[in-house]
Amino acid sequence: MQRSIAIVQTSAVSSQELKGLCSELLAGVDVIQIIDDSLIREVNANGGPTAGVRRRMYAYFRQAESMGVDLILNQCSSVGEVVDEIRPFLSTPVLKIDEPMARKAVETGERIGVIATVATTVGPSVRLIERAAREAGVAVRIEEHLVKDAMMILIERGDAKLHNEMVRGEVLKASQANDVIVLAQGSMTVLLPELTDVAKPVLSSPRLAVEHIRSLLLS
Repeated sequence: MQRSIAIVQTSAVSSQELKGLCSELLAGVDVIQIIDDSLIREVNANGGPTAGVRRRMYAYFRQAESMGVDLILNQCSSVGEVVDEIRPFLSTPVLKIDEPMARKAVETGERIGVIATVATTVGPSVRLIERAAREAGVAVRIEEHLVKDAMMILIERGDAKLHNEMVRGEVLKASQANDVIVLAQGSMTVLLPELTDVAKPVLSSPRLAVEHIRSLLLS
């Protein structure tokens, strides 16, 4: 029987990267993408998920479950805590894209630097790592790094080069005082080729999440 997953996405920014990872790591698994970019716009405009965002996400997750998929992947860190509210109402397993990354971060080091370019991602990402640390029974110290205006430069001006330079600079800064660096948004995975010279481990969520799905569905 063919296995299948659904990915609920608040933007198409990392759509191609996720499709590529699924093709590489989940051969034979049917991948369905549900994308509504109004979600992240509403989250950013209101400083967090609204009642409307919660209602639409619940509808998307229920639709995904009705398709009979084996697992639902939530792509966006900014709405990750909404997933915690939805999970009890579903029978289909749900994975937040950054959960495997959070677990790996607390396994890797005590001092963790979190890099984000969207303010609404910072809180959920930090709280997820704190939860992973509690579950692992370890103590961590988390340092937040918000690269202000980088996302605006990328989206509104289309200046990927400047965006990448800004984020890279913050990663290098964070690497001086931390054991491991976490890229809070999945879309930042495209930066990894530019961070190979960073002395500390740099974690990005998409590959780790898809590898985890592979272990669940294909092992």
